[in-house]
Amino acid sequence: MKIAVWDTYVQRNDGIIMHFDILVPDSITDQDVVFKFGENYLESKPFKTEKITTNECRLCHIELATPEMIHDIEIKGYSIIEMENC
Repeated sequence: MKIAVWDTYVQRNDGIIMHFDILVPDSITDQDVVFKFGENYLESKPFKTEKITTNECRLCHIELATPEMIHDIEIKGYSIIEMENC
């Protein structure tokens, strides 16, 4: 499965910047859908954050999904890779 990797940075309410990737099937090109997946992920966090916008979230590249990513996408429609301050 090919996935689109959306590189995302969001400011937490404590001023720290979170960095994570939102991974979706490459057939999903509607950024509003990707942003909604990101918002769903952020709702699972114990802290508040700013909203996701095109300034913070951009399509980065297409790659092949790992089995773990495919599993997440089959269940939730997306997968997340946490990178910094998540």
